[in-house]
Amino acid sequence: MKVVVIGGTGLIGSKVVAGLSEHGHEAVAAAPTTGVNTLTGEGLADVLQGSSVVVDVSNSPSFDDEAVMEFFRTSTANLLKAEGGAGVTHHVVLSVVGTDRLQESGYFRAKQVQEELVKASGIPYTIVHATQFFEFAKGLADGVTEGDTVRLPAAGIQPIVSDDVAAAVVRSAVGAPVGGVVEVAGPEAFQLEEFIRMGLAAQNDPREIVTDPQATYWGAELQENTLLPGADAHIAETTFADWLAQQK
Repeated sequence: MKVVVIGGTGLIGSKVVAGLSEHGHEAVAAAPTTGVNTLTGEGLADVLQGSSVVVDVSNSPSFDDEAVMEFFRTSTANLLKAEGGAGVTHHVVLSVVGTDRLQESGYFRAKQVQEELVKASGIPYTIVHATQFFEFAKGLADGVTEGDTVRLPAAGIQPIVSDDVAAAVVRSAVGAPVGGVVEVAGPEAFQLEEFIRMGLAAQNDPREIVTDPQATYWGAELQENTLLPGADAHIAETTFADWLAQQK
């Protein structure tokens, strides 16, 4: 089976390509660096020729509200149109647990539009919702740092390693379309402050971490369960502590 992975050279995409190849499928990494640009449509028709499944794990190069909306709306529309012409029978897209609960954020409004386009396309689909990645603890802290202080809202989070996210995407790609959302999360829930504290401590990062009732997450206010998966989520095995130990 030929599977085209949009964003196939990135953190998740490269792991998805490797996982599909290990299962004996023809996995093609598609990205601007390989001559495929979903924003302009360049290379889409050629790369999709003969493909059965398309996996979209691409992300916007800019998180500015207008730019990220333009990216997900335009690239998804171009991709779905090209898939219709190529006879693709399964579209798999990676999104985020809690997207529909984070609509105060420009980024998550754009992700919601992406999901709605996929649902309305007529192409059989699976939407994979993943929780926050272990790898992004420092980047998340950087985005809410003022001076030497990291200000975080009080909320739960159940983070997951990127390897396990990629494995979930591969499972969806080789399986039948579900016509809905499947969730994947790590094995442990933390308070957001605890997750970030552990991540920064492992890197000997001295920043002070405080819980601030006024703090937001990518511009959105959080409730305790906003970032947490539902009861039917697939729970991965890799713990944050084990992953941190491997980074040393």
